[in-house]
Amino acid sequence: MTYTLHVAGLTRQLPICRLNDNLSIAGFVIFGDVELTCACARALLEKAPAYDYMVAPEAKAIPLIHEMAKQAGRNDYFLVRKKAKAYMHDVFRVEDHSITTEGTQYLYMDGEDARKMRGKRVLVIDDVISTGGSIAAVEELVREAGGTVAAKMAVLAEGDAAMRDDIIFLERLPLFDGDGNPLA
Repeated sequence: MTYTLHVAGLTRQLPICRLNDNLSIAGFVIFGDVELTCACARALLEKAPAYDYMVAPEAKAIPLIHEMAKQAGRNDYFLVRKKAKAYMHDVFRVEDHSITTEGTQYLYMDGEDARKMRGKRVLVIDDVISTGGSIAAVEELVREAGGTVAAKMAVLAEGDAAMRDDIIFLERLPLFDGDGNPLA
Protein backbone atom coordinates (compact mmCIF):
# COMPACT_ATOMS: atom_id res chain seq x y z
CA MET A 1 0.00 0.00 0.00
CA THR A 2 1.35 3.43 -0.95
CA TYR A 3 0.46 7.10 -0.80
CA THR A 4 1.03 9.34 -3.84
CA LEU A 5 2.87 12.50 -2.82
CA HIS A 6 3.20 15.56 -5.05
CA VAL A 7 5.83 17.98 -3.73
CA ALA A 8 8.13 20.59 -5.29
CA GLY A 9 6.98 19.62 -8.78
CA LEU A 10 7.76 15.92 -8.28
CA THR A 11 5.68 12.83 -7.59
CA ARG A 12 6.73 10.01 -5.28
CA GLN A 13 5.04 6.85 -4.02
CA LEU A 14 5.45 6.57 -0.25
CA PRO A 15 5.00 3.25 1.55
CA ILE A 16 2.34 3.17 4.26
CA CYS A 17 4.08 2.10 7.49
CA ARG A 18 2.09 0.79 10.43
CA LEU A 19 3.17 2.25 13.80
CA ASN A 20 0.56 0.46 15.92
CA ASP A 21 -2.96 -1.00 15.67
CA ASN A 22 -4.50 2.45 15.24
CA LEU A 23 -1.93 4.51 13.38
CA SER A 24 0.08 4.32 10.17
CA ILE A 25 2.20 6.92 8.41
CA ALA A 26 3.44 7.44 4.88
CA GLY A 27 7.19 6.85 4.99
CA PHE A 28 8.89 9.94 3.60
CA VAL A 29 12.63 9.31 3.34
CA ILE A 30 14.63 11.94 1.49
CA PHE A 31 17.89 9.96 1.81
CA GLY A 32 19.22 8.84 -1.56
CA ASP A 33 16.79 10.87 -3.68
CA VAL A 34 18.97 13.68 -5.02
CA GLU A 35 16.31 15.07 -7.36
CA LEU A 36 13.77 15.31 -4.52
CA THR A 37 16.31 16.80 -2.10
CA CYS A 38 17.35 19.51 -4.57
CA ALA A 39 13.76 20.37 -5.56
CA CYS A 40 12.56 20.58 -1.95
CA ALA A 41 15.57 22.67 -0.90
CA ARG A 42 14.88 25.13 -3.73
CA ALA A 43 11.17 25.35 -2.88
CA LEU A 44 11.85 25.91 0.83
CA LEU A 45 14.43 28.61 0.12
CA GLU A 46 11.84 30.43 -1.99
CA LYS A 47 9.61 30.60 1.11
CA ALA A 48 12.35 31.39 3.65
CA PRO A 49 12.43 34.73 5.43
CA ALA A 50 15.72 36.56 6.04
CA TYR A 51 18.12 34.50 8.17
CA ASP A 52 21.73 34.21 9.29
CA TYR A 53 22.01 30.46 9.95
CA MET A 54 20.12 27.20 9.53
CA VAL A 55 19.88 24.34 12.01
CA ALA A 56 18.33 20.88 11.73
CA PRO A 57 18.01 17.75 13.87
CA GLU A 58 19.88 14.69 12.68
CA ALA A 59 19.38 12.53 10.73
CA LYS A 60 16.82 12.66 7.91
CA ALA A 61 17.04 16.46 7.53
CA ILE A 62 20.81 16.40 6.90
CA PRO A 63 20.74 16.12 3.09
CA LEU A 64 18.00 18.76 2.96
CA ILE A 65 19.82 21.37 5.06
CA HIS A 66 23.08 20.63 3.24
CA GLU A 67 21.43 21.25 -0.13
CA MET A 68 19.67 24.37 1.14
CA ALA A 69 23.01 25.79 2.32
CA LYS A 70 24.63 24.90 -1.00
CA GLN A 71 21.88 26.51 -3.08
CA ALA A 72 21.85 29.60 -0.86
CA GLY A 73 25.62 30.01 -1.21
CA ARG A 74 26.17 29.47 2.51
CA ASN A 75 29.25 27.69 3.78
CA ASP A 76 27.86 26.50 7.10
CA TYR A 77 24.84 25.18 8.93
CA PHE A 78 24.32 23.50 12.29
CA LEU A 79 23.10 20.07 13.31
CA VAL A 80 21.49 19.13 16.57
CA ARG A 81 22.63 15.64 17.54
CA LYS A 82 20.83 12.69 19.11
CA LYS A 83 23.96 11.89 21.13
CA ALA A 84 26.73 14.14 22.35
CA LYS A 85 29.95 13.53 20.41
CA ALA A 86 33.52 13.61 21.75
CA TYR A 87 34.38 16.59 19.53
CA MET A 88 31.53 18.69 20.96
CA HIS A 89 32.28 21.18 23.78
CA ASP A 90 30.04 22.96 26.30
CA VAL A 91 27.18 20.71 25.17
CA PHE A 92 23.63 21.28 26.33
CA ARG A 93 20.48 19.25 25.68
CA VAL A 94 16.70 19.23 25.65
CA GLU A 95 14.11 16.43 25.67
CA ASP A 96 12.43 15.41 22.44
CA HIS A 97 9.35 13.24 21.92
CA SER A 98 8.82 12.05 18.36
CA ILE A 99 6.00 10.08 16.73
CA THR A 100 8.51 7.75 15.06
CA THR A 101 10.85 7.20 18.02
CA GLU A 102 9.74 5.19 21.03
CA GLY A 103 10.31 6.78 24.42
CA THR A 104 12.14 9.94 25.34
CA GLN A 105 15.17 11.02 23.39
CA TYR A 106 17.43 14.02 23.80
CA LEU A 107 18.84 16.50 21.33
CA TYR A 108 22.28 18.00 21.92
CA MET A 109 23.82 21.25 20.72
CA ASP A 110 27.51 22.04 20.57
CA GLY A 111 28.49 25.11 22.58
CA GLU A 112 30.57 26.51 19.69
CA ASP A 113 27.53 26.37 17.40
CA ALA A 114 25.49 28.06 20.12
CA ARG A 115 27.98 30.93 20.38
CA LYS A 116 27.73 31.55 16.62
CA MET A 117 23.91 31.64 16.85
CA ARG A 118 23.80 34.22 19.65
CA GLY A 119 21.90 37.26 18.43
CA LYS A 120 21.33 35.72 14.99
CA ARG A 121 18.19 34.80 13.01
CA VAL A 122 18.00 31.03 12.61
CA LEU A 123 15.90 28.84 10.31
CA VAL A 124 14.89 25.55 11.93
CA ILE A 125 14.68 22.92 9.18
CA ASP A 126 13.22 19.40 9.23
CA ASP A 127 11.97 16.91 6.68
CA VAL A 128 8.55 16.24 8.29
CA ILE A 129 6.78 17.94 11.18
CA SER A 130 4.28 15.62 12.85
CA THR A 131 3.65 16.22 16.53
CA GLY A 132 6.12 19.10 16.47
CA GLY A 133 8.22 17.61 19.28
CA SER A 134 11.55 17.61 17.46
CA ILE A 135 11.09 21.06 15.97
CA ALA A 136 10.09 22.44 19.42
CA ALA A 137 13.21 20.87 20.95
CA VAL A 138 15.44 22.46 18.30
CA GLU A 139 13.63 25.78 18.78
CA GLU A 140 14.31 25.58 22.53
CA LEU A 141 18.01 24.91 21.88
CA VAL A 142 18.20 27.93 19.54
CA ARG A 143 16.61 30.14 22.22
CA GLU A 144 18.97 28.77 24.89
CA ALA A 145 21.85 29.60 22.55
CA GLY A 146 20.60 33.19 22.35
CA GLY A 147 19.39 32.97 18.77
CA THR A 148 16.04 34.01 17.35
CA VAL A 149 13.99 31.52 15.35
CA ALA A 150 13.31 33.26 12.03
CA ALA A 151 11.07 30.40 10.87
CA LYS A 152 10.34 26.72 11.36
CA MET A 153 10.32 24.96 7.99
CA ALA A 154 9.72 21.45 6.69
CA VAL A 155 9.04 19.67 3.45
CA LEU A 156 5.89 18.09 4.88
CA ALA A 157 3.42 18.81 7.67
CA GLU A 158 1.86 15.57 8.83
CA GLY A 159 -1.62 15.30 10.33
CA ASP A 160 -2.61 18.21 12.58
CA ALA A 161 0.71 19.96 11.97
CA ALA A 162 -0.73 21.12 8.63
CA MET A 163 -3.20 23.29 10.61
CA ARG A 164 -0.44 25.18 12.43
CA ASP A 165 0.24 28.76 11.39
CA ASP A 166 3.74 28.88 12.92
CA ILE A 167 5.44 26.59 10.41
CA ILE A 168 6.28 26.92 6.73
CA PHE A 169 5.91 23.71 4.73
CA LEU A 170 5.56 22.59 1.14
CA GLU A 171 2.80 19.98 1.36
CA ARG A 172 0.39 18.31 3.78
CA LEU A 173 0.87 14.61 4.57
CA PRO A 174 -2.13 12.77 6.02
CA LEU A 175 -2.00 10.24 8.83
CA PHE A 176 -3.57 6.81 8.30
CA ASP A 177 -5.41 4.35 10.49
CA GLY A 178 -3.95 0.94 11.36
CA ASP A 179 -5.26 -0.46 8.06
CA GLY A 180 -3.72 2.30 5.94
CA ASN A 181 -6.87 4.37 5.35
CA PRO A 182 -6.42 8.15 5.52
CA LEU A 183 -7.71 9.71 8.74
CA ALA A 184 -10.11 12.62 8.40
